Amino acid sequence: MADVEDVIIIGSGPAGYTAALYTARANLRPLVIEGFAWGGLLQQTTDVENFPGYPNGIMGPEMMQELRDQAERFGTRFITDDATRVELSDGGVQTVWIGDEAHRAKAVVLATGAQHKKLGIPGEELLSGRGVSYCATCDAAFFKEHETIIVGGGDSAMEEAIFLAKFAAHVTVVHRRDEFRASPIMLDRARAVENIAFLTPFVPEEFVAGESGALGSMRVRHAESGELRELAATGAFVAIGHEPQSELFAGQVELDENGYVVTQGHSTRTTLAGVFAAGDLVDHTYRQAITAAGLGCKAALDAEWYLRDTPPDVTARPASETIEA
Repeated sequence: MADVEDVIIIGSGPAGYTAALYTARANLRPLVIEGFAWGGLLQQTTDVENFPGYPNGIMGPEMMQELRDQAERFGTRFITDDATRVELSDGGVQTVWIGDEAHRAKAVVLATGAQHKKLGIPGEELLSGRGVSYCATCDAAFFKEHETIIVGGGDSAMEEAIFLAKFAAHVTVVHRRDEFRASPIMLDRARAVENIAFLTPFVPEEFVAGESGALGSMRVRHAESGELRELAATGAFVAIGHEPQSELFAGQVELDENGYVVTQGHSTRTTLAGVFAAGDLVDHTYRQAITAAGLGCKAALDAEWYLRDTPPDVTARPASETIEA
């Protein structure tokens, strides 16, 4: 079993690096296949002011480097490449492939995260982090007394608008239809907020930079008449959902209707023994760095207890010899 790791962690970000820290401190010498885009969504974030322990805030990339360094200090090893295939078994050896290179482990933690759904319109990538954001809970405080926009029509968009309205001078909710997907109670709550207005049915066309180079306005088009408008705004929040990065595991672990990995009860156990999942890959409610880190801790402890309590002959069994439960 010399060529079989105790734990492989697929993915990085707060969940993956926290799982690595805890398993490393348990002397499990985790191997983290962190991906080329290591660090997750926080690598695309500027100021992080709501993570405990940083009273003056910290830049997202700097925070991820510190989490990575802390995990490495206790013996975590990293492969900065993307996993391309997995062979997951119910209690046997788990295999993770990077191209033609196979890595095997007795336990694996899935922590590939989720991506914000994007509009795919001109100016979005250029102005991301410069007025265009995907998380009002994270960034609303930077837009005190600003003119702002929320794009979306579901419960998440209403929640974002209500939170943003506590800081911004004005919030305009832009939605491509007259009807909203949001629940009636959330829609009523948003409509009751004095500085929230609704613009429908308008489709976002382009984010436009102002004189400073940051966001200055957003161009929208009426979905029926084609009328064009330009909305002045220094902050725009895209709230049209998330896409869990679970394609690699589809057909092997249970996914819900939205593609999130299903875990058992309050644990991080999946439907396969020895396979655990953490972070935004399983969390479609909170999606915060601190909650992802907490789930990474839970996954590490679940993996440690699994290895402690599982007979060696079970974790030594190759996937092809795994006995069906």
